[in-house]
Parts: sequence; structure tokens; C-alpha cells
Amino acid sequence: MSGTLNKVMLIGHLGDDVKMHYFEGGGCIGRFPLATNETYINKQTNERITNTEWHNIVVRNKAAEVCEKYIGKGDKVYIEGRIKTRKWQDDSGNDRYSTEIQCTDFTFLSMKGDPANSAATPAQQTQNPGAQPPQDPVTPKPEVDLPDDDLPF
Repeated sequence: MSGTLNKVMLIGHLGDDVKMHYFEGGGCIGRFPLATNETYINKQTNERITNTEWHNIVVRNKAAEVCEKYIGKGDKVYIEGRIKTRKWQDDSGNDRYSTEIQCTDFTFLSMKGDPANSAATPAQQTQNPGAQPPQDPVTPKPEVDLPDDDLPF
């Protein structure tokens, strides 16, 4: 292991529909903005403040086609991936940078056209067998129950 980690986990709402780009070799990518919110109370004014952070999500090939088919603007989704910064030049020749989340795993948390649902159906989850829902942490039980008194060594 190299001693570094580049992993992102997000739960948010799509800010727009998935935009698809197809390539000659048959591959494709899908792009969409994802909004995550942070809410807190201002202690001085007791006002509720909400900050929205926007993330550029990139999904590739079959996963992109599944996203295009099943999710759209406003839908809630869980995304796992890694951060990638791309360098490109604008029309004036100036260097520009874009930071994206390269999606490696996802789970739909609301069904298309029905924002009242809060979990994906089994049929949706089978569309992307690599997608796993976020799981609650499990506290392991000790293998041996040790007495509370002093041990002889």
C-alpha cells in the first residue's frame, strides 16, 4: 500500500439530469451536479443557516447508462468515488482546473418520479451489482469474555 487514500462518500440531491457523452469506441460518461447541505444555528442570531456545496460527479460506461435511466434532477443518491482534478484550456488559452468526483459506486435513495421513497428497490440495486448501500457500523463482539478481576500474569 502506498500510504495514501483518495475516497469520497456523499449523500445528496442531483442538481440536474445526467448529461451523457458517447465516444466512438462504444464507451460513455455521464455527468451531473450533486448538492450536499450543511445546516447549523447561528448562536448570535438563533437563525438557521444552510450552506450548499456543489460537487461535479462523473460516472462511466454501463454505470452512466443506469444513472441516466433511473435518476434525475432532485433525486437523492449515495455516491462513492475519488477526487480528480483536470487541467484544461479555455477559449482564450488560459489554464483552467475542474475538480470532479470520479464515481466508483452508487446507490439510489429515491426512485425517479417519486421523491417520497427513501430507499432503492431491489430491481434498481441489481442494475449495478457493484453498488452497495451505506451500512451501519457494526460493533464486533469480543471473542472471549474476560472476568473483571485481576489476571494472574
